[in-house]
Amino acid sequence: MFKKDKKQSEVNLEQHDLLETAQARIKQKKRLYEHFVLFLIGSVFLILINKILKFGVEYDWFIWAITIWGFLFAIHVFNVFVTQKFMGKDWERQQREKLVLKQKQKIAEIQKEIETDFPLSKINKKEI
Repeated sequence: MFKKDKKQSEVNLEQHDLLETAQARIKQKKRLYEHFVLFLIGSVFLILINKILKFGVEYDWFIWAITIWGFLFAIHVFNVFVTQKFMGKDWERQQREKLVLKQKQKIAEIQKEIETDFPLSKINKKEI
């Protein structure tokens, strides 16, 4: 009976982890789509300011502004769709495991040094 509860709790934890990952991914994509809409509206607004309102009309500065913004948007797209495949949850888990292993090795080395410098047999004996 207890084993069933453990299996159910493990499954629930896995499902919870999958749900959290899915929610984070949805939030990333939603922010990307919002950025895209803002990019389109902002680009039209910059063109209107330059061409219709005649602000800096002697030079088409909106082209540079839209190009830089487009480059930033491309970086955002790259981060959401490409980087997440390589540096997702599995990558984070592997990095965490590597760091924990390094810390355990350092702790073991320090313990060895302590044991060689201060053996327990000398500490337990009372010197009067």
